[in-house]
Amino acid sequence: MYQGSLKKNFWKNKKVLVTGHTGFKGGWLCMFLNFLGCKVSGYALTPTGTNNFFNSVKIKKILKNDFRKNIQNLDDLEKSISLSKPEVIFHLAAQSSVIESFRDSNNTVLTNVIGTANILELAKKFKFIKSIIIITTDKVYQNYDKLKYFDEKSQLGGDDIYSGSKACCELLVHSYRKSFFKNSKCNIATVRAGNCFGGGDWTPDRIVKDILENFYDNKYLILRNPNATRPWQHVLEPLFGYLILAQKLSSKSGKDYAEAWNFGPSLKQNMKVINLAKIFLKKMNSKSNILIKKKDKRFNNKKLRIFESKYLNIDSNKTFRKLSWKPRLTINDSVDLTIQWYKSFRNKKDLYKLTNQQIKNYLSL
Repeated sequence: MYQGSLKKNFWKNKKVLVTGHTGFKGGWLCMFLNFLGCKVSGYALTPTGTNNFFNSVKIKKILKNDFRKNIQNLDDLEKSISLSKPEVIFHLAAQSSVIESFRDSNNTVLTNVIGTANILELAKKFKFIKSIIIITTDKVYQNYDKLKYFDEKSQLGGDDIYSGSKACCELLVHSYRKSFFKNSKCNIATVRAGNCFGGGDWTPDRIVKDILENFYDNKYLILRNPNATRPWQHVLEPLFGYLILAQKLSSKSGKDYAEAWNFGPSLKQNMKVINLAKIFLKKMNSKSNILIKKKDKRFNNKKLRIFESKYLNIDSNKTFRKLSWKPRLTINDSVDLTIQWYKSFRNKKDLYKLTNQQIKNYLSL
């Protein structure tokens, strides 16, 4: 048994499907599952951009099946699940950008809501599926920009299309559970993590990506919302929790865990954007400067009234208590791991080896 309740014999040769496996978080999850000895299949669109975690780490070589399909297509998804026969599904496929949800609201809703509905529909049909974890977001809560911590019983909401679509997913999962899975052997949970970062995240409009790219090249870092408070955490933290939860869902008492869970960092790691940037700046010994520029053409478009919450903090005490899961990394640890990964990328090191080593080291904590 791995430290922290991960059971090696549970995961060995386990058939697992990861939707969204070509993305940053999905890619890290595939590597984690492969490290545990799983037979991993993936379902997602082909990654875009010059740099991405999937290609940098060469994840394709560890996959039993690599389905490049759209989660909105029920027929393609059905064929892929029928072929891969997963016992466990981690559903991460999504349009995950708040800014992009303003540009293309329809695709955001179709991908996030209909994509989730497709997974749930097929879970009704295929009896070999034993547990499903639907990854949503910490932004599912109705945020009035007050200094409060959201727990799993807090009101759902969302003032932007991305957040609203993910809140819809939460309601959808609840409805499907009550309507179709009361007596089923398949148990379904939703999970809400904090703001994840780590090696290999080149997703547009992500602050840590901007920090690294500018600080490495000694360029100015422009911050639009420096005092925005977020629950920062390394991507390995919530992924470790999802694995523990999947084990619980597959147990005899699995129905007791088929609900919503927060996987946020310790409250000390909730910090302002500018404070996180300063930690990176110091650790990287960069000659860059941080500029505050509140006017941003993306956020001052009269046709697209894009906005962001000032405060976002989540309370994970239920998860700490019932799953015996707790964050293992300090904010400094998380920053160090991220810098190490990007430095290795720039120096053309073996990123597959490094990623596995970071997972191994994490499990030894």
